[in-house]
Amino acid sequence: MVAALIVSQVLLGVLVIGLGLAVLALARQIGVLHERIAPAGALSVNQRVKVGDVAPEMALKAVDGASVSVGGPRAQSQLLFFLSPECPVCKTLLPILKSMSKAEKDWLTLVLASDGDTEEKHRAFRVAEKLEDFPYVLSEALGRLYGVGKLPYAVLIDESGKVASMGLINSREHLDSLFEAKDRGIASLQEFVERRNAPPQRKQGIGA
Repeated sequence: MVAALIVSQVLLGVLVIGLGLAVLALARQIGVLHERIAPAGALSVNQRVKVGDVAPEMALKAVDGASVSVGGPRAQSQLLFFLSPECPVCKTLLPILKSMSKAEKDWLTLVLASDGDTEEKHRAFRVAEKLEDFPYVLSEALGRLYGVGKLPYAVLIDESGKVASMGLINSREHLDSLFEAKDRGIASLQEFVERRNAPPQRKQGIGA
């Protein structure tokens, strides 16, 4: 009986040690995988207007009655940020947007866009979130034009009036990825990562 108990304790100890080694190995593999995965940029799901296309020019009316033009050549780039008063992620990003707009004011203009609900609700939302410094338009046509199906979504239009980058926005990193994509002349950071990880093309010799 005593011998059986000793054997069972030894086996249990061996199993615990084995489990500990397995957990350590798994943790190491997770760390290696984390190092290999590049940070994800804003994911573009739009299939209508593409990066590089000339952004259609639109004359819109803001909720405060001001005229707002979207697209077309201009002195500064335009960031269209699609949001909704009912979108909790949108609300968490608003302080970041305001800070970013102030920091990038030399080259960037922020335009807020939404649709649905009444103008009164959007005006109240604009005041509650202290967004009076930014144009705020209601336009279902604008959302359809850029294929906006999920929020929050952003489109960056460069000074020449072309779509520089766009995608779903859930964090400050996603916003930064739009600017980075514009600076690198690519559609998205995903494209940059794919190019970087793509195997080099073999050059064919003469007569190959």
